[in-house]
Amino acid sequence: MSQTTIQDVAREAGVSVSTVSRSFTRPDLVSDRTRTKVLAVAHRLDFRLSRSAAALKSGRSFRIALLLPSPITNWFNVTVFSGLNSVLQPAGYDISVFSIATWEERRRFFTSMPVRRNADAVILCSFNAVPDEITELRDMGVPVVGINTSQKAGLDADVSLDDVTSERLAVKHLIGLGHRRLAFIYTSHDTPFEFSADDRQVGFSQAVEEARKNGMDVTDTMIACPYEEDPVNAALGKLLALSPQPTALVFQTDDLAVPVLLRLGRYNKRVPQDYSVVGFDDSTYAADAGLTTMRQDPADLGRQAAQMTLGLIRDAGHDAHDAAAHSGEQARDAAQQAMAGQPEGRAAESGLSESDLFVSPTARLILRSSTAPISA
Repeated sequence: MSQTTIQDVAREAGVSVSTVSRSFTRPDLVSDRTRTKVLAVAHRLDFRLSRSAAALKSGRSFRIALLLPSPITNWFNVTVFSGLNSVLQPAGYDISVFSIATWEERRRFFTSMPVRRNADAVILCSFNAVPDEITELRDMGVPVVGINTSQKAGLDADVSLDDVTSERLAVKHLIGLGHRRLAFIYTSHDTPFEFSADDRQVGFSQAVEEARKNGMDVTDTMIACPYEEDPVNAALGKLLALSPQPTALVFQTDDLAVPVLLRLGRYNKRVPQDYSVVGFDDSTYAADAGLTTMRQDPADLGRQAAQMTLGLIRDAGHDAHDAAAHSGEQARDAAQQAMAGQPEGRAAESGLSESDLFVSPTARLILRSSTAPISA
């Protein structure tokens, strides 16, 4: 039995060969109705477009590089990945994950740049690259997109939670309940990396300072818990040693808040009678623990970043095609602008505005049983 060809699919679906090809490689250029019909015929005829042939034709690898500063198995990373994949996989793209958890791994990565040869875009997730690293990435001539990055200079697009504003909302909630002795408990890290979650401490301090300016006698304590030295026990030890005791605890993440909350009973501490507790993330076990927390949606961050990435890839391809249609110096200038990776160039050519490419949602306060008005 002869193998089904792309011409067979086109004839059966009543479309052109190029429409069949675009249905697999450029779905954004085909209507949903046409693509659904083409894919149904292809499935019935057991046809599969050669990935290597499609890559050669389009000049793309159909692969996106995802850079992480921590293992993909943690709650935030795996949820972001699911959001990215829900958009990129139907569009024909695979995701290559690069976990860069130490300074030495980071140095080796940017020395060898394994993504240079086989990625159509780079996504940085909670990964704040320094200027030299951004330059290395931009030299690839592909879009560089951030998710939850504090350092946005040099990025083509970014979707990042507004951690400062979000944490301010958490602190204002506690102050509104009458709490005046607050502690911010966070995981410290002895690395050169910066993380977007570090901005939550800024939001905490801003809210406390604002309350003081409004005449409230608010005291604050910072409790740092080294990541490498059992941060949960460190948090409990430092908290219980405080005098006077705080009445409200603000945790940088649910990962730290939930286990501390569950262990406080062993030390005759009650929540919310002795401490009101607020976390951040609304991660897996927050609801079961009754934790009041700031809810963010990493899957939605991933979906938005994926859509931005596909748009930038598409626009870069259109820009390069338009440049080839020009002549002489105009063609050279247009091609260089299309491939240089300048954010303003991509936005100008595609009609994308700054608000389309850089988005900062705010987390939502989720009230549960771990917070209450301060007791008499």
